[in-house]
Amino acid sequence: MASPSKDAAKDKTVSLRTERAKRTDAKPADVPQAGYPATRLRRNRRADWSRRLVRETTLTPDDLIWPIFVIEGSGQRQPIEAMPGVDRLSIDLAVKAAEHAATLGLPAIALFPNTDPALRDEAASQAFNPGNLVCRAVRAIKAEVPDLGIICDVALDPYTSHGHDGLLVDGEIDNDKTIEVLIAQALVQAEAGCDILAPSDMMDGRIGAIRAALETNGFTQTQILSYAAKYASAFYGPFRDAVGSGQQLHGDKKTYQMDPANGDEALREVALDVAEGADMVMVKPGLAYLDIVWRVKEAFGLPTFVYQTSGEYAMLAAASERGWLDRERVILESLMACKRAGADAIFSYFAPEAAKRLKDDR
Repeated sequence: MASPSKDAAKDKTVSLRTERAKRTDAKPADVPQAGYPATRLRRNRRADWSRRLVRETTLTPDDLIWPIFVIEGSGQRQPIEAMPGVDRLSIDLAVKAAEHAATLGLPAIALFPNTDPALRDEAASQAFNPGNLVCRAVRAIKAEVPDLGIICDVALDPYTSHGHDGLLVDGEIDNDKTIEVLIAQALVQAEAGCDILAPSDMMDGRIGAIRAALETNGFTQTQILSYAAKYASAFYGPFRDAVGSGQQLHGDKKTYQMDPANGDEALREVALDVAEGADMVMVKPGLAYLDIVWRVKEAFGLPTFVYQTSGEYAMLAAASERGWLDRERVILESLMACKRAGADAIFSYFAPEAAKRLKDDR
């Protein structure tokens, strides 16, 4: 007589065989089909831990660059009316801002000078003065925060009496004469300790000319971030006021900045700048041009930056002040959109605020 344990094992085996046979004989209709209800995309969104686990794009302080406006004087802080919460800072306060950026984990800042109108002229002579405002700011910041990256704009609009990025000859921007001045400007900034030169002027051939000058003068490690696809945009208005070129500007910049209607042309611009020695490229403005960011990143695969402009900042800040938008959420959402489009880094006036929030959330 079989023991009870053996009988139980035999019954269990028969039961499993029976169940297996039932499944084999099941009609196709009993098998879950693709799509709802077998596929429920909300499952992955149900809990916070799960949303974080499957998140495709991440945003950290490492992705952010803080643009800072500098002015003459000491202890000076000038609010910029069209950019609530953003101030022009004297060099001593810019040093403190740089120290704050480092504590937040920001990898770099970008400096933009507001030059005394009395020092502006048609030749943009202050641009290549080794003792100009931005060069002194670079030296002061490097002395106190040596491990923070410093990016300097290479363009003439903060220094010209007419507000253009290049030299005017017979009423037109002279490309090649402008490049000569840009080279001189780049060299004094590199000598001051600037880590990344960022030509934003959109002159043809300036990347190759600046790279050659840097190599010849021993600045082989100085990086070039080319504003390769910079559009003639209405989103720059508050910035021009911040650097003091807005009221100086005669005419517009459409003969050298790109037509907002063009996308293929942006790829040609990037290709030329990469061939000339750019280490990184920039698309400007940001949110209205994220399709260009995506195309550039897909086509070239090199470090691609985007500039969330003063106009973008002003819109979000103003709407938030009126209670029309949730400031904290729209800041992070707008920056995440830039990352999702393929940007490796983002210039943003929200950088310190966003970095603090991101660090607090860790």
